[in-house]
Amino acid sequence: MDNVSFGPIRYNAADGAFEAKVDIARDGRTFRYPARYPAPLDMPSHKVRAGLAARARAMSDSGDLRSVL
Repeated sequence: MDNVSFGPIRYNAADGAFEAKVDIARDGRTFRYPARYPAPLDMPSHKVRAGLAARARAMSDSGDLRSVL
């Protein structure tokens, strides 16, 4: 399983979403993703963290697809 850590989690009131930089450690490397999770301000913190982690994992699991010029 991946190790997930979070930078400061902030609430963007204008957009109604939590935002954070999420680090995912996988196979000895760390990947950072800007994650955004739409939710009300009173959402429990464990659900916010789970939502942000899921968003980051979705970006992380995009495979090896790359654009080549």
